[in-house]
Amino acid sequence: MTAPSEPARNEDGIATTVAILRQRLGERLQSGRSIREQHGHTTTWLPNQMPDAVAFPDSADEVADIVRACADHRVPVIAFGTGTSLEGQVNAPSGGISIDLSRMNRVLDVHAADLDCTVQPGVTRKQLNDHLRDTGLFFPIDPGADASLGGMAATRASGTNAVRYGTMKDNVLALEAVMADGTRIRTGTRARKSSAGYDLTRLFVGSEGTLGIITELTLKLQGIPEAMSSARCSFPSVGAACDAVIAAIQSSLPMARIELLDALQVRAVNAYSKLALPETPLLLLEFHGTEASVAEQAALFGEIAAEAGGTGFEWTTRPEDRTRLWQARHDAYWAALQLRPGARGISTDVCVPISRLADCVTAARARIDALGLIAPMVGHVGDGNFHVLPLIDMDNPAEIAKAEDFVGWLNELALSMGGTCTGEHGIGQGKRPYLRAELGPAVGVMARIKAALDPDGILNPGKIFT
Repeated sequence: MTAPSEPARNEDGIATTVAILRQRLGERLQSGRSIREQHGHTTTWLPNQMPDAVAFPDSADEVADIVRACADHRVPVIAFGTGTSLEGQVNAPSGGISIDLSRMNRVLDVHAADLDCTVQPGVTRKQLNDHLRDTGLFFPIDPGADASLGGMAATRASGTNAVRYGTMKDNVLALEAVMADGTRIRTGTRARKSSAGYDLTRLFVGSEGTLGIITELTLKLQGIPEAMSSARCSFPSVGAACDAVIAAIQSSLPMARIELLDALQVRAVNAYSKLALPETPLLLLEFHGTEASVAEQAALFGEIAAEAGGTGFEWTTRPEDRTRLWQARHDAYWAALQLRPGARGISTDVCVPISRLADCVTAARARIDALGLIAPMVGHVGDGNFHVLPLIDMDNPAEIAKAEDFVGWLNELALSMGGTCTGEHGIGQGKRPYLRAELGPAVGVMARIKAALDPDGILNPGKIFT
């Protein structure tokens, strides 16, 4: 895929800023090619666009100092968490400074009675839950990768638990951010609701580092349920599986997770995770509550699934069985790559209203087959979101063209159904062409907000907007 055109590099400003930061940070400013490639790396087919140097701050004060140096010389600055974003969000199309926040990885406070905590942006999802284990609390947002919480907020991450616990936008109470001029602001408090002015927290959640750099987060927590049950059920088609999901949601069945794997993805998971699941479309589910309620919920779903043509329904509360099943789901990406060794996995996602989910997934599978692509599908189907992973030979231009055709077609299909071009991957560079088709004149309003908060355009340039 050809990289989109980007602003020219500010060579003199970059050289001056790198010299200033090297003097201030010493060895915590790195400019070797390998580390720059790592921080320009994307998991998409977009070309790697390296920064000129990578800074490793220890504090919010240092982040502010770095941003001020970049602002003084109009040098781009790109925040970096763990690099798991999927639409080129960490690329540096005009060079500049990548701010790696991994050293800012402290859990600052846990307020168990209030079900909240405050963390630095480099804390990862797993790290936080390990820290919380003895408190009886957990943080529910699970995008699969062990992403940093700052990055998850910046990209408005979602995941397997979203159907019950929502996404990052629902679970960030407040944050601290460094603005384009180096000013530090706080967007809210630990209170569960507020009517005080504009909701700046929601403005920053999902802004992909284009409005400010997140340096602290206050997050909602949940109590670990008394009991959990996991279930699986096979279906004759993806349409039938989606029909079961729709029926369960319309029945107000309180599912914590509900995931779809198509037949090709099940085949990949069987081979990779040494399972023996029927190689037909599969739903994985999880229920949270009391021992009695999770048993009742599982049984009710079994009845709904049978009416939709589901077979082989099984459920379990054994932790080892649940862990094995969900680990197989989290390993789906790596499992899919084994379907075609040497190919590049190009992950894309869309989200549609629940009532259109079956139509959208069925049409996507038909289009994939018509184009002759190898492309397994998985989805957080409880909220209408699903992912497709075309496996592409990047040395084959005709194959790349087919994949580009499919991605464009899928985005347009989702929009035609009242959906969105991205349920959780974000816009970055890869989805920019579809944002205006989705939001129309609202993109101009977004651009004016960006210009007001970042008049020199130094914060993660080339993302969301051209």
